[in-house]
Order: sequence, then structure tokens, then C-alpha cells
Amino acid sequence: MICTCDVWTQFLDYAKLKISEAAFNNWLSPIVVIELTETQLRLEVPNIFVKEYLLSNFKKDLTSFIPVTPAGEPAIEFSIAKQEKKSVVPVVPPTRVVEGAPFSVSEQNTAQVPHDPLFSTYAVKLNDHYRFSTFIEGPANQFVKSAAVGVSERPGFSYNPLFIHGGVGLGKTHLLHSIGHRIMETNKKLRVQCITTEAFINQLVEALRNKSIDRMKRFYRQNIDVLLVDDIQFLQNRGNFEEEFCHTFETLINQNKQVVITSDKSPSQLKLSERMVARMEWGLVANVGMPDLETRVAIILHKAEQKGLSIPSNVAFLIAEHIHNNVRQLEGAINRLSAYLRLLNQSITEELVEKLLRDMFQIVPRERVTVENILKSVSAVFQVRLTDLKGQGRAKEVALPRQVAMFLAKELIKESLVMIANSFGKTHSTVLHAAKAIEKKISEDETLRRQIDMVRRNLG
Repeated sequence: MICTCDVWTQFLDYAKLKISEAAFNNWLSPIVVIELTETQLRLEVPNIFVKEYLLSNFKKDLTSFIPVTPAGEPAIEFSIAKQEKKSVVPVVPPTRVVEGAPFSVSEQNTAQVPHDPLFSTYAVKLNDHYRFSTFIEGPANQFVKSAAVGVSERPGFSYNPLFIHGGVGLGKTHLLHSIGHRIMETNKKLRVQCITTEAFINQLVEALRNKSIDRMKRFYRQNIDVLLVDDIQFLQNRGNFEEEFCHTFETLINQNKQVVITSDKSPSQLKLSERMVARMEWGLVANVGMPDLETRVAIILHKAEQKGLSIPSNVAFLIAEHIHNNVRQLEGAINRLSAYLRLLNQSITEELVEKLLRDMFQIVPRERVTVENILKSVSAVFQVRLTDLKGQGRAKEVALPRQVAMFLAKELIKESLVMIANSFGKTHSTVLHAAKAIEKKISEDETLRRQIDMVRRNLG
């Protein structure tokens, strides 16, 4: 028998991380679960708009929690509540939720958010789950986390502005919100405003329409001590908006007020004015890199623990080896696995994980194995630069991956040892020595063995 409360509660907990508290209370809280069987979920909704909101924003997510139809759609039957029933739901549905947009906020934080009804409503509420204590640190993000902690301890003086850039789902927003939380906990008098670039643009449009642009300038330049701006890349190709943001940005910096900005690209790669790029490079530019294998395993185990799920280390390594682009995918994998296990009450095995997460696992197309292919794959897995692997440096962090490349070349390339050695610019005895050394280390080091297996898979 499926526990209705548990399954729907798990979905609601997940949804709270994706939408604002107001949106959650308006659109999801009024939904009532009538019945949940092995094949279908029956829901009572206040009106047709709630149904459309749920399906347009969470259709794909729901398939991880509830039964699905043969076509892969969430198996839900809706019934509309009687009109006499009170509903807190608005009459007009909102626009589609942008993933990673507004979040819930704890009661203690609201006092430090600047108050102006016209503009403070656009602020992104700090996600209570996004704190330094829940940020998994590894070689790829150690520096940027240290910089973020430094800013939160001495806002306006350590690194100002702090510019954090990196790919999707690598932890930029997590660090941004962590800074906000830490400042609000340790500097209770400072006024913190966290906002997305898109919301800033919408504010500016509304201010121009209402002829309240001077009021907006005062709000940002006089009523804020710490400005946290997410996704500055959306300011590209918007000259007038960029100019206004640049003036605000400069005013705050000149007043020693802290500014933290995130982006998917470094300042020099953004299509912004030279002046804006120069201003953002004033302070510290820090990159969030892709987490290495061990860090991904730690993230998986941490996320699973939050879900009350105990994952064996071999399963955690299996997931980490196949999903390595960003942390959101890892979290999605854990959510799917958690929902499946709770629904069907099965134990976790590698076979089950491979079957359940097959569509999420990344498979590299097969191609002819060359020394260059091997070096590139080793470079990606071991997080070392390709130029260093090809160089003559003997530092341990480079020497080991280079030996792994030689070991794999000897194993996978059907050429003479002399020709393989020439490709590395080494002698055949050096390649032979490297291969023997790695063979010995594999028998003693489980992590190294898994890293080498990952390189092999990447090579097809």
C-alpha cells in the first residue's frame, strides 16, 4: 500500500525549493490529495488555474514521485472543489516558474531586508538550505568558497566586488545565498538585498512606467548595504538597463558597500560595455569549476542523507562516474531514486540505479582511441590542464595523471611501445615503468581504479 502523505509531502518539500513562499502558499498548499493508488493519484484543486499551474511547472518533476501512464505522463485525475470552498488562489495564473528562482526565507532574516513596497517585493528570498555548512567543498571550488566566506565576514572590505562565475548547477547561487545568510547572522544591522538581474530589469521598467525612477535610485543607492545579484549575463545587449545598473554598482562600491555578482561566464566573455567589465574586474573574479569524482560522491551522500536515504559507496561512485556536469543533475538523480525506493520499497543496487537513471547517465560517442583522446579524457577526470600533461613537470598532481595516460595508451592503442612512447615524447622504458606503477597502485587504491574506469568509459 502506498503512503499518500509521504509521497505528496516529499513532492511538496521538493517544490518549496523551486518557487517562492507566496507562490507555494497560493498554488500548491490548497491542493488536497483524495487518493493515491499504484496506478493513479487523485487530487482536488480549487479551480482549473491551479491544475494548469501544477502541470505547466511540475509535470516532469511529478513523474519522479507519483505513478505514470504508459506514455510517461503523470497519472493524475483532477476534481474541481465546490465554489463555496474558500480558496486563497488568485484568479489569474502567473507566468511559468524559472528554475532556481525565488526561495523560502526564515523569519529571522526578514528584518534585514530593505523595506520599500514598490521594490522589495522583487527581492529573491534567501534559500534556507543554501548555507556554507551545506556547501560541499572540493579542489574545484575551494578557492571561491574561501573568497565567499571572506566577503561574508568583512563585507565591503575583503573583496569588493566579488564576481563568481561558472557553469549551470555548480553552486554559484548556493554561495550567493550563503553569503547573504552569514552576513545577516553576524552583522544584524546591515541591509541585504538579493535579486536576479531579470527582476532588476523588471523593476526598472516598472519604475519608468510609474515615473518613480528617482525612488528606485534612492532605494538601491541609499537603503542597501549588501547587494547580491544573480545571473548578470541577462544584462547583455540591454544598453539602457546596463547603464543604470552600472551607476548603481559604482555608487555602492564607492560607499564601501558590498556587491556580489554571479554569472555563467567571466566578465571578459560577457557582451557588456568595457566600462562595465572593468568595474566587475575591480575586485576578485573567482571561478566555480566542475566537482571532481570524490566531491561528487560527497555531494551524493550528503543529498541522500538529507532525504533520509542510505546509499552504499559503490552506488554513490556509480552515479558520480556517470553524472558529472553539474550538481543539480546529481540532486535530481537522488530525488528520483528516493521517490522510486519509497514507492516500491526496494533495496538499492547498482543494477537498479543503472535501470532507473539510464536516461541521466552520460555516454560519450565511441571514436578511435588516440593518445590525444586519452590525454583529454585524463585531463577532464583528474582536473589537470592538458598542457601540463604534455609538459615535463614532475609535480605529483601532474605526474600521476600522466602515468595513467601512458598506462591506458599501452592498454588501448594497438601500436608498438616505441610508437606510443614517441607520442608522449618519452622512451619506451618510461612508458613501461609508468604502466607497471599504475598496475600496482590500482590494486591498492580503489579511488584511482574508479577514476581510470571513468576515463575508459569516456573513451567509449
